Amino acid sequence: MEIKQTAMAGTLESSDIQIVLSQGKGVEFDLTSDVEKQFGDAIKATIKSVLDAYQIDNVLVKVVDKGALTPVIKARAITAVQRALDLKDQPNWEVL
Repeated sequence: MEIKQTAMAGTLESSDIQIVLSQGKGVEFDLTSDVEKQFGDAIKATIKSVLDAYQIDNVLVKVVDKGALTPVIKARAITAVQRALDLKDQPNWEVL
């Protein structure tokens, strides 16, 4: 699927993550996190799994992590994807 519009989910509060999706070529990550060395690959893998579930392969993913746990990362990624695909009112229950 193709990104229809730039979309954001999350905040910059402690223990949260902000994810912004926009059109790109391939899957590109721009990750900012204090724990990037320890958890950067896991954060990217969690977001990538959501993108794969929606069959999105051309996207620029900007991520600002403030210590979010994996379920929070997944929830924010799903929300951002649904907003970017303009599926806000039609959740894909299989992904959840």
